Amino acid sequence: MIMCVAVVGHQNNPLYLQSFTEADDALKLHHIVHCSLDVVDERVNNPKKSGPTLNETFLGMLYPTENYKVYGYLTNTKVKFLMVTTDLDVKDADVRSFFRRFHAAYVDAVSNPFHVPGKKITSNAFAERVSGIVKSFGPVTTG
Repeated sequence: MIMCVAVVGHQNNPLYLQSFTEADDALKLHHIVHCSLDVVDERVNNPKKSGPTLNETFLGMLYPTENYKVYGYLTNTKVKFLMVTTDLDVKDADVRSFFRRFHAAYVDAVSNPFHVPGKKITSNAFAERVSGIVKSFGPVTTG
């Protein structure tokens, strides 16, 4: 189950963060998202030959904790998409599909002529679309 999704700007400024849990967990999830940004920077600035190439946007699992796993996706403009999930066994193909849909929703939201680049995304249509994507992702297990 997806607990939280986030969009973080190229200067690590939060553009959008939505929790799908009770308010008590929201602060903990924000902290987990913030901690995973260091891992994103490390992977982008120190690419390994066996790791993702510069053209690879899916960063894979970034930050596992006892109860959560954080997955990352990086756009060509260095905008980061993060997903915090409680699922222990998630297929990379399913996560890639989720991020492609999430990225498409983001592109539609920032293509709005009234959106100011680099500012928080406040569109209700974007929030509803993200909620729909999260609901369609549902609990995924390997099989």
